[in-house]
Amino acid sequence: MKQETVAREAVGRPAGGLPGIDVAAAALVDRSAFIEAVRAGLPGEIVKQTVAVVGYRELIVRLVGTTSANLHRVYRRKALAQAQSEALLDTLRVFDRAERAFGSLVVAREWLETALPALGGQRPIDLCDTFEGRRLVQDAIRCIEHGEFP
Repeated sequence: MKQETVAREAVGRPAGGLPGIDVAAAALVDRSAFIEAVRAGLPGEIVKQTVAVVGYRELIVRLVGTTSANLHRVYRRKALAQAQSEALLDTLRVFDRAERAFGSLVVAREWLETALPALGGQRPIDLCDTFEGRRLVQDAIRCIEHGEFP
């Protein structure tokens, strides 16, 4: 819970998760809740909701390790594998933090799609298919939250 308080204070408003995606807000800001959700496996319905709310279908396809044509099969799964759940939930953390930092998902998406010198000229969204890439994006958002501009 301490991390949730820190996250709320960092951006001046509550961490409420992403509207339309049925993931507990705590799983996006609290490490213990994150681990618990990953171990339980996210339901395939979360994949469908993520594509509908956030978009980036091809990124989601890569994260869950399927093809675009077979993504609908993932939607019906009771629980994703642990690695799939972790990659998807970690990416949802990025989207949630960006949405909170920029005040809206629309503005967050614009930022995610803009090439940044601080990221070697890459777009943040293009880095979100790997764990380390997501860390770089999170670091850039953290800098913005603290008044620095990457």
